[in-house]
Amino acid sequence: MTDPEFDLDQFLPYLLNQAAEATSRGFQPVYAAYGMTRTQWRVLANLGRFGAMTATAICAASHVEKTKVSRAVTALEGQGLLQRAPDPQDGRAEVLRLTDTGRAVFAALGQEARQHDQALRDRLGGAAGPLEAALRRLIAGA
Repeated sequence: MTDPEFDLDQFLPYLLNQAAEATSRGFQPVYAAYGMTRTQWRVLANLGRFGAMTATAICAASHVEKTKVSRAVTALEGQGLLQRAPDPQDGRAEVLRLTDTGRAVFAALGQEARQHDQALRDRLGGAAGPLEAALRRLIAGA
């Protein structure tokens, strides 16, 4: 049974998801040039921004499921971009941190991310500030 009153293209959560996907796809070639997936980029970005973290903290910060983060961590470690160490507060967890190479890659990608962000803001013009404020209100109210 369908609902003739419901239009998916007018459903705000759907539109927000579509916009997020479209803007993410625009940045994908940049981190792919470093041999990274989207999840690997998110792990790298969180570690670059916040420093040492557990995988659980990365999951919470990036809203990515544990298995995807685990695979990304393994791949980034294999590329020499991050290292693991036992968590002194929780023997079951590991603390993840970027290596010197990982920090250099993060710095380069971070610069390109800022350029991508500026290009999006330029496309939005005067709507960028109000849109950012509205998105932050949605996030805070979630």
